Order: sequence, then structure tokens, then C-alpha cells
Amino acid sequence: MLLTIERYEQLDERKLMELYREGNEKNVAYFLPELDPVVGLRKIEQDFLQYLKEEFFSKQGNCYYVLEQDGVWVSVLRLYQAEGYHYLEALETLPSCRRKGYAKQLLCQVFDDLGQQGEFIIRDAVNKNNTASLRTHQSCGFIIEKQDAFVYTTGEVDPDCYGMIYRSDFAKNGSR
Repeated sequence: MLLTIERYEQLDERKLMELYREGNEKNVAYFLPELDPVVGLRKIEQDFLQYLKEEFFSKQGNCYYVLEQDGVWVSVLRLYQAEGYHYLEALETLPSCRRKGYAKQLLCQVFDDLGQQGEFIIRDAVNKNNTASLRTHQSCGFIIEKQDAFVYTTGEVDPDCYGMIYRSDFAKNGSR
């Protein structure tokens, strides 16, 4: 089932942090190596949830999409409303649920949901070394728009990522 979360109060913090645990643990090792890993993880999670509450959800049109199976959040993505397009970030699948098509299923359901309001564009920055994510994006109809991605959330260009784009008008012509 597709869940659309448009307000912080709708968010199940525990389920979301479980989805992002792997990435958050890497962030502790990178940003807070001086802290005990458990303490660092708690800080990273608290800071992340504070960002969502105070910044992300305060902007009109920003939302999370969650694919839920039997009460478990199996895949999630964050979608920002930008001028003339949506910016996708933080597409993640539970490690135990990977390689089962959940990310693709989530993306396709998001496309269907957004398509109910008309044509749309989604941009994303995907690490050039993340072959699983690249394959997933491309199998859903994303194409590489730029060799070096513009990262909407930082305003910077990232040479380690491809700038990906999905256009619903392309999809009508058989991309998906």
C-alpha cells in the first residue's frame, strides 16, 4: 500500500529510522567518529528528525512516499517540490527487502499518484557507483540528464552523481 506523508505528525519515526539505519550508521562513522556508535546514531537520528520537522515538512508540497507491506515500511522516498519539477531524494529499501522490486514498485506508484494531477518531472542525483539504484531508476524510465548532478538540497553540483530525470510525458510514449 502506498502511503503519502505530508505532515510530520503522520510520520512513524521508528519505522522511518529503521529504513535509514544503514545510512545513518555510515554517517556516524563519517561525521561523528569520536562518539560511541550508539550515541552517535541517536544524535544523527535526532538531528535528522528535527530537520524533517522544522524544515522539510514546513515547505508546501514536500512529502514522503512509503511502500508498506503487511504493516512494514519496506521502501521510502522523500520528494521536494521545486520550481517546475519534483526532486527525489533518499530512496531506500529495508536491507531484508532488497532485490525484490519494492523500490521500483514504489516509484511506479508515485508516478501514478503524481500523474493524477497531470504531467510532471522528477529529478534525482544518483551516485555513479550505485549500480542497483541506477538500474532501478532506469528501469522505471529515468534517464541520465547530466553527467554531474545538481543537488537541489545543497545547491551544489556533485561530480560523483548522475543527474537523472523522469518526465511523465516521456513515459506516455512507452519508457515504462
